[in-house]
Amino acid sequence: MSKLFDSIRVGRYTLQNRLVMAPMTRSRAQYDGTPGDLAARYYAQRAGVGLIVSEGTQPSDDGQGYLTTPGIYTDAHVAGWKKITSAVHDKGGRIFIQLMHAGRMSHPDNTPHHRPAVAPSAIAPGVGMFTTGGMQDIPVPRALSSDEVRRTVADFAFAARRAVESGADGVEIHGANAYLIQQFFAPSANTRTDEYGGSIENRARFAIEVATAIAGEIGADRTAIRLSPGTAMGGIDEGAELHALYRYLVAELDKLGLAYLHIMHLGDEPLLAEIRKLWTGTLILNRPGRPREQVGADAASGTADLEAYGAMVLANPDFVERLKTNAPMNEPQREGFFGGTEKFYTDYPTLALSATE
Repeated sequence: MSKLFDSIRVGRYTLQNRLVMAPMTRSRAQYDGTPGDLAARYYAQRAGVGLIVSEGTQPSDDGQGYLTTPGIYTDAHVAGWKKITSAVHDKGGRIFIQLMHAGRMSHPDNTPHHRPAVAPSAIAPGVGMFTTGGMQDIPVPRALSSDEVRRTVADFAFAARRAVESGADGVEIHGANAYLIQQFFAPSANTRTDEYGGSIENRARFAIEVATAIAGEIGADRTAIRLSPGTAMGGIDEGAELHALYRYLVAELDKLGLAYLHIMHLGDEPLLAEIRKLWTGTLILNRPGRPREQVGADAASGTADLEAYGAMVLANPDFVERLKTNAPMNEPQREGFFGGTEKFYTDYPTLALSATE
């Protein structure tokens, strides 16, 4: 495990260790998308990890999927994020804002304009979503025109510029978890016949264009992407060409010289091995549900350069210190995952606090 505590160069930054806070939606922003008042404290508490990846943050009105998720495209959003990035930097940490366009994983009740969700094709995901009116089925989205796809690429680049203006060290493109970018990958969500559908090259085109545009806007060394090959969330089925799709996609993205590739790994070890060979840059690996006793195994074996953890960092602001001292971990409390106040958000005890009680 000791390798986890070594510094490492990632993009234009040297990180203090190889531990990453994975992106986690917390649904505590204001209704206009401005980060909530407690968010600066929440992120600063966890600045001991080498890199924080923020909760998914919409790049536009169309990009919002869930209630009270933050945005990064208005002046108010930027002002809110400045408080967060300053608080993290004051603690010696680094933070990338994750840009998340939900695509069809949205409901009109949850967005500022209350219009239908947009997606590669007019195909509903077949799942429900929590709204102001309770749980509702997600309706059929509206298919983006080719010109609208290109405007969405521009939305991502604009949001990346605004993220840097807010003091973020970079951005991570959310290309995982059944949201818009992964919807373009999957034949179950993408039946287009233009340059963004059909062949592997066409289905990967949107992701590559987004990454290229953002790298051109803020620098490749401040641009990263997260992928979750083979996820079955939100009606996603990437089909028989899954391996071929990700081999092509990763090889093309590798040419851009991005800061890192972040993989949410769901157990396909042969594909992970292929990705590791194809990706010549920094690789972050997130294995959801990984037990504590396996923390550090991927960094030690060279399977990944950094390891990302979600719920353990959520529940343990001093996650790194607890690993170093083999101290017990707080258990995450699901009732506080989404929405609410400081309870199970900024009030998890630290070792230092516990010692004074």
